[in-house]
Amino acid sequence: MAPPDARRPRFEELDWRQTSIGEVSLRRRREPTLDVDVYEVKLDDEYLMSSLFTVAEVELARLGLAELSGPELSGSDPAGPAGAELDVVVGGLGLGYTAVTVLEDERVRSLTVVETIPEVIDWHRRQLLPDVAGLTQDPRCRLVNGDFFAMVAGDGFGPETPEPLHAILLDIDHTPRHVLHPSHSAFYTADGLRRVERLLHPEGVFALWSDDPPDEAFGLVLGEVFASWVAHVVAFDNPLTGGESTNTVYVARKKTAEAARTAN
Repeated sequence: MAPPDARRPRFEELDWRQTSIGEVSLRRRREPTLDVDVYEVKLDDEYLMSSLFTVAEVELARLGLAELSGPELSGSDPAGPAGAELDVVVGGLGLGYTAVTVLEDERVRSLTVVETIPEVIDWHRRQLLPDVAGLTQDPRCRLVNGDFFAMVAGDGFGPETPEPLHAILLDIDHTPRHVLHPSHSAFYTADGLRRVERLLHPEGVFALWSDDPPDEAFGLVLGEVFASWVAHVVAFDNPLTGGESTNTVYVARKKTAEAARTAN
């Protein structure tokens, strides 16, 4: 977190825009109990994200990319810096912590981040978020204004994004059941997940952030589409309550090419 600046107000609305999905605002406030700057995003009256709670967003990237190992991904030593040369898509830019963590992995060759709200991309280009200010300076990273779900259902992420992909990491909706827009619900069905699965390399990874505990019914849907899946419960300290909070990161892996041929 940035150190305090005595000249700055305790609260600032850094940006406010009317968008197609509602009023979106970026706010900075000083949290007196921790003496840190906190950056928060609101959609209408609902809080979408806060820089106080980024552990699970970071773990979405780490847990997803940790599944990607083995010579089948690159034909080279995956442990070395050249490694597998991974091509990754992140759905949802937000405050940028998932994207920044992806770029910390030296194996990553390209990262496409799809964000439906152009104002959010603008915040990063204007470097309004100091903790992730280097995101737009990394030549491996491309920020795309678009509808992630429409891209998956359509022709993919565009000619500049290498396909098939090694990993698709998603952090847009609150949970598979609590979506930001009703049109997103179809994605979390078996048919919807098959569309994202077809964009992956054999043994590629789809990972998803959720605000709720593991959902057994959604796990059954993942198991219908992917070769394997696991729900990681990510625990973190909650400085506002003095207790502990949890999120869930689902990580699903596509069948190998050989297994897919056998199944067919």
